[in-house]
Amino acid sequence: MAKPNYDFAKRQRELHKAQKKEAKRLKKLGTTEEPGKDADPNAAPAPDAADKPAVE
Repeated sequence: MAKPNYDFAKRQRELHKAQKKEAKRLKKLGTTEEPGKDADPNAAPAPDAADKPAVE
């Protein structure tokens, strides 16, 4: 019987923990984009509030 590879299991736990931590960090920033996914390069940038004229 083969013995378990504890180093592999530990590395997998560490990777999972790092992914959860990154997802939590992005959630705090208010970003819903997942890491590793590219944004649509053809999409127009969102207008900023500074670009709009002030309405009085």
